[in-house]
Amino acid sequence: MTLTNPLTRIAAWTMTPLAAVSLAIGVPAIAQSSTTLASVQSHLKLTTSMTADFVQTDRNGQRLNGKLTLKRPGKIRFQYQKDVPLLIVGDGSSLTVIDYEVRQVQRWPVKNSPLGALLDPDRDLTKYAKVVPTGSNDVLSVEVKDKKRPEYGTITMVFVRDGSAPGGLRLRGWVALDSQNNRTRIDLSNQKFNVAVADSAFRWTDPRPNKRGR
Repeated sequence: MTLTNPLTRIAAWTMTPLAAVSLAIGVPAIAQSSTTLASVQSHLKLTTSMTADFVQTDRNGQRLNGKLTLKRPGKIRFQYQKDVPLLIVGDGSSLTVIDYEVRQVQRWPVKNSPLGALLDPDRDLTKYAKVVPTGSNDVLSVEVKDKKRPEYGTITMVFVRDGSAPGGLRLRGWVALDSQNNRTRIDLSNQKFNVAVADSAFRWTDPRPNKRGR
């Protein structure tokens, strides 16, 4: 297997129901857009950590399950089901893809990934994000991209209103689009916010000969 990008390694992904929510037709009022971005920014700042189950679905309907662990700023871990020899870890500065089947490791700066918007609560969304109408007051969709660096890709985050979640929002999932127009869909469930997460959760074992884990 050959690694190309942390968000396109497993398969070429396609838009599915979660992503379709973020593509509803319409143009929000400026005031409504500003309020939505402020709500999302508040949620990101108030969420210092999160664990969740995730499902990743490809264009053929193949589903991969796993456990997501997030700790802001910058740390994330996608632990896939046991039969998938792949691990994705963000350690605060780099996003690393470890392929244990072929003993290959690739690394990108977190800011170069669409996930950067999700991992950096201090990133000013008003400079990079726009609200995408969903047709529901209970669902918020925000698309984030750096127009000056399109090679970083785009992430569209989808939130649902939840009074028990930080800032009154719960991250339902996201759709990432990389510079090669490959889409990745992630659905989240069983979210737990602001739980204790040790930094050791973002360490990994290096499969390359004569290398040590990080």
